[in-house]
Amino acid sequence: MKNKTVKPTRGQFTILRQICNLIPEHLVSKIARQTKVDQQARTFSPWSHVVALLHAQLSHSLGLNDVCDALQLRSGPLAAMRGATPPSRNGFSHANRERASDLGQQLFWSVLEHLQQQSPGFGAGRRRGPAFRFKTPIHLMDSTVMELVANCLDWAKHRRRKAAAKTHLRLNFQSLLPECVIVDTAAEHDQERARELCAHLRSGEMVVFDKAYLDFLHLRSLDEWGIDWVSRAKENMAYTVVEERPRPKDSKILRDEVILLQDSKRPAPERMRRVVALVEVDGQEREMTFLTNNLQWSARSVADLYRCRWEIEVFFKQIKQTLQLADFLGHSANAVQGQVWTALLAYVLLRYLSHLAQWAHSFTRLLTLLRAALWEKYDSHKLLERYGTAGGDFRHLARPEQACFAGF
Repeated sequence: MKNKTVKPTRGQFTILRQICNLIPEHLVSKIARQTKVDQQARTFSPWSHVVALLHAQLSHSLGLNDVCDALQLRSGPLAAMRGATPPSRNGFSHANRERASDLGQQLFWSVLEHLQQQSPGFGAGRRRGPAFRFKTPIHLMDSTVMELVANCLDWAKHRRRKAAAKTHLRLNFQSLLPECVIVDTAAEHDQERARELCAHLRSGEMVVFDKAYLDFLHLRSLDEWGIDWVSRAKENMAYTVVEERPRPKDSKILRDEVILLQDSKRPAPERMRRVVALVEVDGQEREMTFLTNNLQWSARSVADLYRCRWEIEVFFKQIKQTLQLADFLGHSANAVQGQVWTALLAYVLLRYLSHLAQWAHSFTRLLTLLRAALWEKYDSHKLLERYGTAGGDFRHLARPEQACFAGF
């Protein structure tokens, strides 16, 4: 007998409606009143705008016509989503341009807080990766640049013939959820945003960041707040070695030193630890130099903590290559920022569904499966159970070497 394919359990609502139902009812209209977006709404309500933007992310729409035509053809199932209406091309373009991106920003943080309250395990996360032995929260900081059309975006001019927007982000390593996000132009150096990203860290927590965020005055402030940090050292840093620490048996650790900056007038931490280690990148060992303010950790722990930072690059890869942040639906600051916030919202909603269903496969497969059934009436939980039965570990994370690719 041939094996029969078991289809997922049918449900009352479409997959898109079940995803949108994770957003609390009346939350969008409440935020629209607070941000005064509702005053600009005529026939195209803020809720309809949010649904359209989410559909663009989940279906990977390539332009305004793609979104509008798809929603016009599905106007019946769309109306069942709390009365959402399909947009016209001009109406959708006008809403993206004129409606403040504050709506998307506040909606993202409100939904994230709501989902964490609904399922405490979703927000708590778990210990993972090379830093599994650390019980305290670990925060990862980095930024990603999104290239835009230079001749249409005067507000985002980056170089002579280029325009770009930049997203600065602090990610919780245990839960892989954003904790602080700043969407701005790419003209500012990362160092200028370091203080904002670390503003709400607590004593005893850890933060890991790239050398682009290296500001010695800020590092001294982190010391005073009781926050442990790990970063890469800059090549031109002038320093004096005040203590040579004994080398461990680990052959990958080349040097372990306590240093001081040579410029005594420059505000900096009193003492910093410099660890030189061999790290495998793209199948080859490279010598890397790390800085930290913690003198108790082993040198291997310092290197392992910095390895955790690769996961924020995996996060950027997921939202830029899996979701829709390559083709923008508008050229204004509101349109670009609103699309970024919607992509982050879509990421959190999908991660929450995967948490409920204990999804054991990649984020990419999760999205492609839901995209294929976006307008089908399947029970989303049963659907993920049906296609997530293969054994193996939870693989929302990629290997570090998979995160190394041009442009990120």
